[in-house]
Amino acid sequence: MKITRALVPSLFTVLNLFSGFSSIVYASQGDLHTAAWFIIVAAACDALDGIMARLTKSSSEFGTQFDSLADMVSFGAAPGLLAFRAFLYQFNGLGVLLSSLVMIFGGIRLARFNVQLVGFDKDFFRGLPIPVSAMLISSFVLSYYSDLAGLTTTAGFSLAALMLVVSALMVSRLKYDTLPKFTRRDIRKHPLRFSLFLAAAGVILGSGGSQLFAVFVAYAATGPLRALVTAIRHAVHPEEREAAEEQELSSMDL
Repeated sequence: MKITRALVPSLFTVLNLFSGFSSIVYASQGDLHTAAWFIIVAAACDALDGIMARLTKSSSEFGTQFDSLADMVSFGAAPGLLAFRAFLYQFNGLGVLLSSLVMIFGGIRLARFNVQLVGFDKDFFRGLPIPVSAMLISSFVLSYYSDLAGLTTTAGFSLAALMLVVSALMVSRLKYDTLPKFTRRDIRKHPLRFSLFLAAAGVILGSGGSQLFAVFVAYAATGPLRALVTAIRHAVHPEEREAAEEQELSSMDL
């Protein structure tokens, strides 16, 4: 068997997939905190496989498809089951439907990304990335779920609303920044993005993970806020809107 550089990022994708499966196993057994942490581990592995693919210059079509299949398990099925076991089971059939939304719309998001992919490096995504939606759900459970009391009614309905919101954001056309690349060129090109990433990492580490949900809520909010600011700017300067529309037609941004 010939070992190539592509094996390195693929190993992280395997760890992503294994973590997602482990989350499903623990959620089915009622250990929701452990299940939520495995989703977070899967997200870390998902970020690392992209980093390793760039470092080893081994990005490939196979890696893209394998990564998407792993994401469907770790960030689609796993958080859906987590939300169902945390509270949504109380809605019976409606709870099953609500729990499945992150998997269904996440699948649509991934399929759209794959068919529109041109090149492997992007400055931004179109629609909320599916790992972020999974992190929002898992960090919500870590923040508000109690092994003894479960979720309060208010928190439970908030979780149901969160499932609807993240599902809609994933298939939206809102722009979201990608993770910064730790290169001199990228730091010079996107200094604010790099600074915000370091600030977010500092908040998460400094709080011992207790602010994880707040950080991802802030990231999810950047899409609608950016769209609002852009709409206001285009209303004031119509010529910028025309230029932006022309650029949109001539590109395949995701």
